[in-house]
Amino acid sequence: MTETINAVDRILDIIMFLYSKRKEMGITEISKELGLSKSTIHRNLATLENRGFVTQNPETGKYWLGLKFYSIGMAVGQKISIKEITKPFVEELNKEFNEVVSVSVLSDHSQNSLNCIVVYKNCGKTRLQTVNTYEGSIMDIHCSAAGKCLLAFNNELINEEKFNDLNVKKYTNKTIISWEELEYELKKIKENGYSIDDEEYEVGLICIAAPILNSEGEAIATISLSGPVYRVKTDDFDYRVKRVIETAKLISENIK
Repeated sequence: MTETINAVDRILDIIMFLYSKRKEMGITEISKELGLSKSTIHRNLATLENRGFVTQNPETGKYWLGLKFYSIGMAVGQKISIKEITKPFVEELNKEFNEVVSVSVLSDHSQNSLNCIVVYKNCGKTRLQTVNTYEGSIMDIHCSAAGKCLLAFNNELINEEKFNDLNVKKYTNKTIISWEELEYELKKIKENGYSIDDEEYEVGLICIAAPILNSEGEAIATISLSGPVYRVKTDDFDYRVKRVIETAKLISENIK
């Protein structure tokens, strides 16, 4: 029992050390700081990496906290506040345009999957349901407005190697399925401050999403407005984009 507790303590020490340094660290550095042998550090890091709690930079060989912590942190944050904080803003945007308004976050993922999940959705009362998502819906991150927005404002989430490992599905003839296209799209999203899914996920539907940012400028969630192309992509489309961005900024100010 004592040995098991000690082993857990060592793993937690490694995790907290990486967190405190806020940067990638090598085995020698960790070993020296924690007073543990390199073999012990290597063995524990291998376990953590296998479970997704740390990642190793293939170029430097150094380690940093993995996306599993991001997912756990998001799950805790969502449970406590995301829905409650965003609800009045979502309702206001829905009332203004009478279209589906949703809040989405990064979902837990496996090696070959990276998705986002809808945590809050407001459809309004006067229009027929046109967007086939619900609270708890999982969406592919490469072709949804919310997913692309989360990628664009979280630099660590994706690179060419990770993208090529994903099970990328082509839903329509507009779906992005190459890294070159996605990389260009993410750069444009970062510059413009919003993303659009223009029939990339489902023919006939369009979605506008903007990032909800934390104090470090990372997207912890997105707010989006969705509907049929013929109803959303009209003369006031630019105004709709502006209002989604404004709403995301207001929410961001409330959580920082």
